[in-house]
Parts: sequence; structure tokens; C-alpha cells
Amino acid sequence: MLAVIGGSGLSQLANLDVSHREVLRTPYGEPSGAVIFGEICGQAVAFLPRHGYGHTIPPHEVNYRANLWALSQRGVSGIISVASVGSIRADLKPGGVVIPHQIIDYTWGRKSTFHDGRDGTVTHIDFTEPYDRALRARLIAAAKVAGIAVSDVAVYAATQGPRLETAAEIDRFERDGADVVGMTGMPEAALARELALPYAAISVVANFAAGRADSREGISFESIETVLHESMGHVRTIIEELVRHGH
Repeated sequence: MLAVIGGSGLSQLANLDVSHREVLRTPYGEPSGAVIFGEICGQAVAFLPRHGYGHTIPPHEVNYRANLWALSQRGVSGIISVASVGSIRADLKPGGVVIPHQIIDYTWGRKSTFHDGRDGTVTHIDFTEPYDRALRARLIAAAKVAGIAVSDVAVYAATQGPRLETAAEIDRFERDGADVVGMTGMPEAALARELALPYAAISVVANFAAGRADSREGISFESIETVLHESMGHVRTIIEELVRHGH
């Protein structure tokens, strides 16, 4: 059973034929909301909104550990993370779909591991490739079959939020090698790796990042809403194709 974690612009999965909802408890507190179970094209899928069903949980307050633990305990076989991002790279324009291949983590103070030393052991994970190679390949193949262009080479800069970045910070991220910027990519990806859950991300470019192109003097939140509304349909189509054929 595949799980989809929805971010800004995807608080529900419209093509999910819902069977039931479950409120799950974890040793790490409450997940962002009830997990919705159902089917897409006859295949079992679980859905969890990262920011809650009313989009009330800011990025730095998301209980990432509870979310990942709950999905793991329900036996999901992999996780697709959906989120909106800002573009640092000129060729990644608003409305475009990105499947990142690397992460740079700029977050701080978040509960970022299940191995916090309380059990008396120190545990490390290999995070050379933060996204599961096979699941990424399946996403890319599904997008190709669906006829949706995606950018599959992109470094995701994970920032603390909830404020957007300064133009100088975006310049720094570019020097560091980042191509897009978002607020929820970490510690979610690392927690999935700790649980041995295949994890890949698919993002919609909502806007150019601060100081770039039409965001040179400021970012229009109104235009972001319009872009997300139009482009998340592509994300749903890719997920449906992924589930339908397994690729």
C-alpha cells in the first residue's frame, strides 16, 4: 500500500476512492490528522495531510515523527511526499513539476530522529541518496507515460519557515548548489530512511524564490494559490499513473 503525504495545495486526494479514516496513536504524539484509506484504480492508497485538514499546522510544528511512525505501523510500502516549492533556478518556472534528487538541510530544532539515545544506543543511517532510487524512477516513468514534463535533477533546500526567505538567503542557497526551496522536506526524508520506508518527493513550483524573476521585489501569495490550484492536478495524474501500472 502506497502512502501519499500531502502538503500545501494538496490537502486532499481528489482521485482517492475513500473507504475509511483512522485516528492513529503513536509513541511520539498525534499525527497531523486522521489517515484516510481508500483506492486509486483499484489499488490501496493511504493519504495524510502534512499540515492538517484545515491547513493549520506550520512547517516547523509538524509532528514528522508521529506522521511517519503512524504510516509505518499501518504497513505502507512506500511514501510519496507532495509539496510546493520556490524556484531558485531560472528554468524551473512556476507551475512546473520537480522530482528532486538531493537535499540540503537548513532546518533547526525539529525532532529529527527516532534514535535519540534514550534506549542507550547510537544509530546512524546512510543518507548519501536521501530519496529512494527505485521509487524516484517509478515516479519519473509514471510522469513520462502521463505525458507530463518533470525536472528530475534538482537539489531541495529545506528551510525552517514559516517565513519565506530573504533574497540574500536564496543567493546563499544557490551558491550551496540548491535549485528549489521548501520547508517540509526535512526531517521527513530522514525519518522515512530510519524506518526503512522507500520515500520520494514530487513538488510543484509555486513561485520564483525571493529576489528572482517576478519575485525580485516581493512574492505574490495570490499568484501562488492560482498556480497550485492549476498544477496539483498534474501531481494527482502522476500518482494515479504510478499506482495504476506500478511502473
